[in-house]
Amino acid sequence: MRDQDRLRVLVYSDDVNTRQQVILALGRRPHPDLPEVTYVEVATEPVVIQNMDAGGIDLAILDGEAVPAGGMGIAKQLKDEIYQCPPLLVLTGRPQDAWLATWSRADGAVPHPIDPIELAETAVALLRPRTPATA
Repeated sequence: MRDQDRLRVLVYSDDVNTRQQVILALGRRPHPDLPEVTYVEVATEPVVIQNMDAGGIDLAILDGEAVPAGGMGIAKQLKDEIYQCPPLLVLTGRPQDAWLATWSRADGAVPHPIDPIELAETAVALLRPRTPATA
């Protein structure tokens, strides 16, 4: 059973350095109002699909520049195939590619090179609605 006190964030990229940049930018707790984050690092499309189908992911961060399967194509597939798909954040090749992230139905987009502040702000905005309301 999943630990309810942690958020699970899937980070997909074929580049280990990109995955590490994302994880370092967000850290263990991207915002004081959110629970700690557990990361699921993924380097291939089949493993992304497997993890997303299994459930329990609170946010998926997909590298749009990954090869052979880019994060935007994967995002579109996930949104088309998974009922109540968790939020998806796509890393675009450049700021001008944000329209492609919209096409992919991603919930957020951040361009390469990764700006840690922009990534954290975007991720926190997407994770916040997923956390239980505190009374």
